[in-house]
Amino acid sequence: MTDEILLDRTEAEALAMRACLAAGAGETTARSLVDATLSAALYGPATLGFPHMVDYLDSFREGRINGDPSPSCERPYPAFFVADADRGIAQLGFDLAFEQLVEAARTFGVAIFTQTNSYTAGELGYYVRRLADEGIAGLAATNANAMVVAKAGGPAVYSTNPMAFGFPLGEGSLPLIIDQASSATAYVNIVAAAAEGRAIPEGWAVDAAGIDTQDAAKALAGALLPFGGRKGANVALMVEMLSAGLSGGPWSLDTPSFREGSASPGVGLTVVAMMPGRTDDGLVERARRQASRLQEKGVFVPGVTGIEYPRPATEGLKVPRAVFEAVVKIAGA
Repeated sequence: MTDEILLDRTEAEALAMRACLAAGAGETTARSLVDATLSAALYGPATLGFPHMVDYLDSFREGRINGDPSPSCERPYPAFFVADADRGIAQLGFDLAFEQLVEAARTFGVAIFTQTNSYTAGELGYYVRRLADEGIAGLAATNANAMVVAKAGGPAVYSTNPMAFGFPLGEGSLPLIIDQASSATAYVNIVAAAAEGRAIPEGWAVDAAGIDTQDAAKALAGALLPFGGRKGANVALMVEMLSAGLSGGPWSLDTPSFREGSASPGVGLTVVAMMPGRTDDGLVERARRQASRLQEKGVFVPGVTGIEYPRPATEGLKVPRAVFEAVVKIAGA
């Protein structure tokens, strides 16, 4: 028996919608989450597609996400948007402000969207990929509950605090998308390894006693390590200030777990949209040539290398069997 289920996109979309609605999400929330899930499944890390959707579904049912929120957005400065997700998903608040954010970026050259009071942001690359599809460069930062130590043996003070960057490479090309945690690995990778009984590499995490471990289950009871030691911890702090600091959202130390309890994590998200020069500057084409030159030299260009574009409409989506069964069970509830 294969460990993966192959679904065509229509089947995957329909299943995801049924599951979201059955778990308690409203129509607009479900639509935003499904769009982001399919985007991650097609172009982002597979673990942040359907596997992470299970966290959302559980959180709808257990009260960590408001399934029918009324997000609000203020504009204290012409190119600065401040949103409150009303305990809903981060993607919905971003979707509702997206057209105005794009218009502001095209008018002023740069625009900022910051949001608090949401569930975790999901695949962070999704937000900058949306902007890149509009020909706009983007930078995004978010936090969640504390699970990363600043140094081995210390207390968990940061979340994985990821940062994403996107740069458009022109019509007919995928954008460059860098999406990575400030921890040595993403939390979902630890969860997946624990579920499958796999060991994790040395340097990824420590156990509850603060000792380096390769046991994923012990890592879940302990904490993750920052990449590159102190430099990774500094990146985590910068992301914390960009997300929680700018949005007014809770610091990771004060954020409830996104997998337990009934309280919303209420986290912060900040997205900076930047025009890549004037329309006649040719900077996007210049970036495309540079990305191609790097690939010719064997450099991995994230978001571009190894991903076919456009994706064949008949191409199926591979979903881990355990994830598929969990989503089907919820969809049929």
